[in-house]
Amino acid sequence: MNTKKIAFSFSKLVLLMGFLNTPSMAASNVTEDPYIQGFKAYAAEVQTYSNVLTDAANAYADDVLKVERKVGYIGEALPIPKAVKVTDGVYTVVGSMIWHNPANFGLNNNLSFMVFKDGVFVFNAGANNALAYSLHQQIKQITDKPVKWLAVENSQGHAYLGASYWADIGVKNLYSSSTANDEFNRGFDSIKADWSVQVGKNITNSARNVTDKFTTFDRPITIDVGGGETVILQDFGPGHTQASTSVYVPSRKLLLTGDLGFNERMPVFFGYTNSFAWVESYKKMMDIIPADTIVIPGHGTPTDMATIKRQTYDYLVYLHKEVQKVIDAGGTVEDAMNIDQSMYKDRPVFAQAADNNARHVYKEIQAGAF
Repeated sequence: MNTKKIAFSFSKLVLLMGFLNTPSMAASNVTEDPYIQGFKAYAAEVQTYSNVLTDAANAYADDVLKVERKVGYIGEALPIPKAVKVTDGVYTVVGSMIWHNPANFGLNNNLSFMVFKDGVFVFNAGANNALAYSLHQQIKQITDKPVKWLAVENSQGHAYLGASYWADIGVKNLYSSSTANDEFNRGFDSIKADWSVQVGKNITNSARNVTDKFTTFDRPITIDVGGGETVILQDFGPGHTQASTSVYVPSRKLLLTGDLGFNERMPVFFGYTNSFAWVESYKKMMDIIPADTIVIPGHGTPTDMATIKRQTYDYLVYLHKEVQKVIDAGGTVEDAMNIDQSMYKDRPVFAQAADNNARHVYKEIQAGAF
């Protein structure tokens, strides 16, 4: 009796009868898919009396796992905002201006893509495989060119957790700064756990760590995308996060700042934010990028260089100056939190960010961390 032939026939039969009912990968990690685990359990159960059935069940479970990985995600597209056209061949899905939560599926940053002669370049993987898939469906509505490149802005969950989708569907050219890739690799379990709590376990659970598939860089790298065009990836330095990759396309006068730039939305400081380094990193960017460049920020709507400077750099400089005045006068951290930031009160998350940002800068100055 040919065990392989029986296993193959068994696989085909069950695929025809039941594959369309395979549980969504949004609801479970591929390696923990109850559909696959059911066959594994069945294989273990029948092993005592039939090696043929055991081999067949295991072979089928392995076949399904391979198919699921190749597909990348099995489920419906999420109702996310439609990608807006920024300039020729350049689109972005503008994320929610508030915190990541179940209602926005973790989409509170911008997911962008650029159509070039040789394929599509995606910037930011998305917070989960379902978001990555949903972005991909929008890309397919605009072009039949394949996604060939993906870069992530930093090690935060909404930039990186969806990377396993893009790897699974065959995107070979994945890029990250060395610092961000190392941070995400070391912190994967805690990052995934945090986003599972904040956004939802079911939608986050299928994310896998694929940092080993990324090409990393410490210095600017230039990528040939066909048609005489290039994409330049550069980490201008730390700030909002330890690493912040930006994308510059000279031929289209286009800059995707990553979290180096915020528009409309209030910049937010975390424990790892270095606001003084952020100013220096921003200066480096302004020294290199022409003033007439179109900008897609990490958060907020597309704009121009003058606006993004006012929204991000000028805010940082103002906050540093005002908090320094408080310290010079012998003031407390509470005094720093009371400085006037009312001119920014119309920005989303102002109430949550303003006091926190002032307190953060006060502590930075007191600690001499700049």
